[in-house]
Amino acid sequence: MFKKVDRKASRQKKQMSIRNKISGTPERPRLSVFRSNTNIFAQLIDDVNGVTLVSASTIDKALKGSITNGGNVEAAKAVGKAIAERAKEKGIDSIVFDRSGYKYTGRVAALAEAAREAGLSF
Repeated sequence: MFKKVDRKASRQKKQMSIRNKISGTPERPRLSVFRSNTNIFAQLIDDVNGVTLVSASTIDKALKGSITNGGNVEAAKAVGKAIAERAKEKGIDSIVFDRSGYKYTGRVAALAEAAREAGLSF
C-alpha cells in the first residue's frame, strides 16, 4: 500500500526546524510569511517580548483596492513593499527572514525581493 504524504505536517516540521535556528529581537525582528491559496500574510515579530511590530497582508484595507487577486506573485510583491514601508516608519532596517517551511520560490521569493528593494536588509 502507498502512504499519502501529509504536506501540511511536512511543512510544519520544516517550520519548527527553521524556528529553532532563528529568533527575532526588538532591533532585528523576524519577518514571518504565511501563504494560503487566496492570500499572503507577512508580519514582523519580536520573539523576545512576544509581540507583532508590523503586519501587512492582501486583505488589508490599504492594499485590497489595488490587488485584484491575493494569491499571485503581484500581490506578494505589493505586500512585501507595504511591510517594508511600514517597518521603515517604525525605524526598522534590518530583519531576519522566516519562510515558515515554504520553498523560497514564487510568492515567498517575490515578497522577500520586494521587501529588499523597498529598503529592508536581510
